[in-house]
Amino acid sequence: MVEPHGKTWTSRRGSNSRLESDPVIDIPLTPSGDARPGNKPPAASPFISLFLPFFSSYGSSDFGYANLTTAFIIGAWYFSNIGVLLLNKYLLSIYGYRYPIFLTMIHMVFCSLYSAAAVRWFRLVPLQSVSSRPQLLKIAALSAIFCFSVVCGNTSLRYLPVSFNQAIGATTPFFTAVFSLLITCHRETGTVYLTLLPVIIGIVLASNSEPLFHLFGFLVCVGSTAGRALKSVVQGILLTSDAEKLNSMNLLMYMSPIAAAMLLPLTLLIEGNIAASTAAKAAMDPRLLLYLFANATVAYLVNLTNFLVTKHTSALTLQVLGNAKAAIAAIVSVFIFQNPVTVMGMTGFGITIFGVVLYSEAKKRSKISSASPSSPPNSSSS
Repeated sequence: MVEPHGKTWTSRRGSNSRLESDPVIDIPLTPSGDARPGNKPPAASPFISLFLPFFSSYGSSDFGYANLTTAFIIGAWYFSNIGVLLLNKYLLSIYGYRYPIFLTMIHMVFCSLYSAAAVRWFRLVPLQSVSSRPQLLKIAALSAIFCFSVVCGNTSLRYLPVSFNQAIGATTPFFTAVFSLLITCHRETGTVYLTLLPVIIGIVLASNSEPLFHLFGFLVCVGSTAGRALKSVVQGILLTSDAEKLNSMNLLMYMSPIAAAMLLPLTLLIEGNIAASTAAKAAMDPRLLLYLFANATVAYLVNLTNFLVTKHTSALTLQVLGNAKAAIAAIVSVFIFQNPVTVMGMTGFGITIFGVVLYSEAKKRSKISSASPSSPPNSSSS
């Protein structure tokens, strides 16, 4: 889900252990320089050692430890992101479990449990509390947008192949730029807006050439993509004060149960007696419960690995990996599900990815240019 591109909050390092910077990427992330290759592993390394116990023999400053840990985390990020897409597609389209709202609610319940364990038990990040009722209402608003995005994304997989789903999802920067302009009146440079042209041209070509194009699936997938962009922009507006900033793990811990509570009446109203339907299906095929458990677990790992990749590398690295992930997921899905593709469709997808890469580079150059100090005006002495 993961939906997984917004403002980057910065604070002086060590000024407050409860407040950390948090670039917003689908589920907002928390970058940190503690785990750069060659640096001392962060305090969270015992958590990683649960998965890599043989790494504990390395010295705390060993370069190999950092490299191997980072490589493992990046591999887990790819596995979880592509895995949840394929599992969702299999359950909702191939297996015939056609309950995307209930499936999303299961994801949220598991995210609540796993997030609480990661923050309160493993102490992956410092625990941050909700300080006021207004802050809780803001988190609830973000949860509603998040629910809309994830439900639309899962629903689209009932009707569209994963490859086309990923092509549409790659247009997130376009919607982020639009919402930033409409809601915050933030204008990008002309170069940044120019790089969005191949993003749009590519998706138009891919849509016109998609053999399994489905109008409803296309619309809800666009809604999911727009929802991810809207969430990142709205979070930048709502959680602005230092007292309200939450890192990604804490925000997920508070958002997930609220999202699950919102989805429960929706699934009962739209999808009927889902508990009885799931029980009946599980009685016929007990593997369904294993599929649901694996699906929800991998969905949480998307958020966890998003956080860890950014912590051990950078937000920019995550963006680069995300561009490659979309292409890899599309290729893997074609091999697994054997959905037909056209040369023009793949060309359009490639143009969209190329546009996203150009957009990321233009944004980076724009930020560097705006951050560089201007030269002081010349003054003549008398």
